[in-house]
Amino acid sequence: MKEVKSPKKPLLYYYCIVLLIIFLFNILVTPLLTRNQVTEVDYGTFMDMIEAEDIGLVQVEDSRILFTDKAETQVYQTGPMEDPTLTERLHDAGARFERVIEEPASPLLTWFLTIILPILIFIGLGQYMSRKLMNQAGGKNAMSFGMGKSSAKVYVPSTQGIRFSDVAGEDEAKESLQEIVDYLHNPEKYTQAGASMPKGILLVGPPGTGKTMLAKAVAGEASVPFFSISGSEFVEMFVGMGASKVRDLFRQAKEKAPCIVFIDEIDAIGQKRSSGGVYGGNDEREQTLNQLLTEMDGFEGNTGVIILAATNRPESLDPALTRPGRFDRRVPVELPDLKGREAILKVHAKKIRTAEDVNFHTVARMAAGASGAELANIINEAALRAVRSGRTIVNQSDLEESIEVVIAGYQKKNAVLSDQEKRVVAYHEIGHALVAAKQTNSAPVQKITIIPRTSGALGYTMQVETGDKYLMTKEEIENKIATFTGGRAAEEVAFGQITTGASNDIEQATKLARAMITRYGMSEEFDMVAMETVQNQYLGGDTSLACSADTQKEIDRKVVELVKRQHEKARKLLEDNREQLDRLAGFLYERETITGEEFMEILNGGSKQ
Repeated sequence: MKEVKSPKKPLLYYYCIVLLIIFLFNILVTPLLTRNQVTEVDYGTFMDMIEAEDIGLVQVEDSRILFTDKAETQVYQTGPMEDPTLTERLHDAGARFERVIEEPASPLLTWFLTIILPILIFIGLGQYMSRKLMNQAGGKNAMSFGMGKSSAKVYVPSTQGIRFSDVAGEDEAKESLQEIVDYLHNPEKYTQAGASMPKGILLVGPPGTGKTMLAKAVAGEASVPFFSISGSEFVEMFVGMGASKVRDLFRQAKEKAPCIVFIDEIDAIGQKRSSGGVYGGNDEREQTLNQLLTEMDGFEGNTGVIILAATNRPESLDPALTRPGRFDRRVPVELPDLKGREAILKVHAKKIRTAEDVNFHTVARMAAGASGAELANIINEAALRAVRSGRTIVNQSDLEESIEVVIAGYQKKNAVLSDQEKRVVAYHEIGHALVAAKQTNSAPVQKITIIPRTSGALGYTMQVETGDKYLMTKEEIENKIATFTGGRAAEEVAFGQITTGASNDIEQATKLARAMITRYGMSEEFDMVAMETVQNQYLGGDTSLACSADTQKEIDRKVVELVKRQHEKARKLLEDNREQLDRLAGFLYERETITGEEFMEILNGGSKQ
């Protein structure tokens, strides 16, 4: 899409106009006024100037003598005297007998030119500049210098615009939005059937899933003007400015219909209203929301204006905004599945040169849970890694390493671990992998490394599911908790002491155990009773407890028991497989990084020594 920018004259333009007027006034008017100014002198001074030969022009009249100095810069006047030799002496002094000045200007004209004319010029210039600023500010109701004018960016159809083919991994969302495109192309088909398109469509989902790109793709497919603005741009310091911007935005949209208006992060102005706010809740944000509600509900049918909005917090929006008649349709834009991730990787890989043996399916499996923006970043990181290696073609190792960069950060090359620390980290990571491998229903190990990363991790174990999983059994969650505790258990088995390296493992295991009891109903005591609720599911999934203090103590006790039980299970598995633990840890200590295939080969009785 190509952005349309209305031409705006800079402030320097108006300064140049003022300077030009002043220049012309000095050139044309000032000489006219100053030319008639005469200085009165006595006859003696006149005679002295003759003696000094400082006489330029001379004009002798009956009642006065007008003359100038030699440079003809000043006009003088003196009275006449009986002097028969005056003409001869003036001639000897080099004077020229010519007309010195025109008739003096009238006092009325002088007063007009010196006082009235400059005032009129500046009043006219001020009125002109005021009208220009008012027009840029959105009309007579704008308060000051454009604060009431919508700052929406306007795009027009372009052959290089984003299309649905540029958006991968969101097939359901594209199918839902395809109706909008068809309506903008053929509105008669819908009016004949008595159907009307939704006035507003709300795109909801986690950050980076392509909500904004989908909105631009709709505009690109429909080939209609596209207005884009962020919800925060409506909020101003002065009360009423946000509402004025909303009015101006919808006025422009109606003029360019059919068109699409896209409001990104609409939760900035669309949050639920309450009566407990400042001054009874009648603040700038609420006035802006009220105006938005009015404008959306005021549309007549089939005006050709479609409202698209995107948010990561749909639960915070005002019910009046999400009701039918305003935002009629909610389109989820969720994290892509395995097939979607592979399609997204292929779309972004078109921009780079890749080797023929690159397996995007494997990369998509390793990038489980990644959003579209993260997948695009993975492709870019792979290209950068290829350039750093002196190559112009991206291979499989570049893509796999870029996933590790996104997950754990870059390799920390200046971090040097002591032999003892390196050995502890090796046992820690092998503990995770061995516990996972010895349990059923655990994801296969893809890679193990003990190279420190910039994220602070001294090593990590990557497990990759063979496919997408949407449900987890109680046994699978318990096995996952046991895998998290496997690192600490390996330290206890191998060294008889523990380190601080399990801090992240402890956090993840505790979070899973608490979710089992409070949200998943996987405890006999509480059964199917929800003890906490999820807030902001698309922004981290923060939770809040909804139970009494006594119940909370019981939940804490259950969580401790569950984690402790899985910790004991992990330690028992490692003690029973101590020989394999030592052999694998020694191999990882020497190699620093091993693949899942190498791990399984040693575990199954092979040798890599």
